Amino acid sequence: MEWNVLFFFNSVLLGIGLAMDAFSVSLANGLHEPYMKKKKMCGIAGVFAFFQAVMPMTGWICVHIAIRYFTVFEKFIPWIALILLLFIGGKMLTEGIKNQDEGSEKPKVGLAALLIQGVATSIDALSVGFTIAEYGLIMAVVCALIIAAVTFVICMAGLIIGKKFGTRFSSRATILGGVILMVIGLEIFIAGI
Repeated sequence: MEWNVLFFFNSVLLGIGLAMDAFSVSLANGLHEPYMKKKKMCGIAGVFAFFQAVMPMTGWICVHIAIRYFTVFEKFIPWIALILLLFIGGKMLTEGIKNQDEGSEKPKVGLAALLIQGVATSIDALSVGFTIAEYGLIMAVVCALIIAAVTFVICMAGLIIGKKFGTRFSSRATILGGVILMVIGLEIFIAGI
């Protein structure tokens, strides 16, 4: 992959797609703590952004270790990316549709709960390591940082909206995130074949 507009565009789209779970949780956190201070809001968004950056890099490292020992594995990367992103995106889509009418439980916004939320909302980002496997180390790091920056902004927006309006939009955000991940999976598959 080359440094071009498509690289940055795909990285931003990955960030948007992956951040929708964190956005939904941020809405709930904002609802739970309507008088949350900006410092705590930045801390919450920062935790989500951190995990969203670490998980793709972890996946990228795993892919590169596997490719070094099994070069035949390389031709399956587009298939793996397609399957993982369709699965994760489809799961997000069905959860968003299923939870559209259900009320959300108020989460506790303590440090332990926040770390658990950070891991839970970013575990799907591990599969992005497969989708960015063709990137060199620097490009993979830049992609992860773009994903983190997008996640931070989206989570801050989620916290602000949650403080003002509640979790009314959380299931729609999960649906949008699922659709975006599925489209990215198809694009990666088509480009890789």
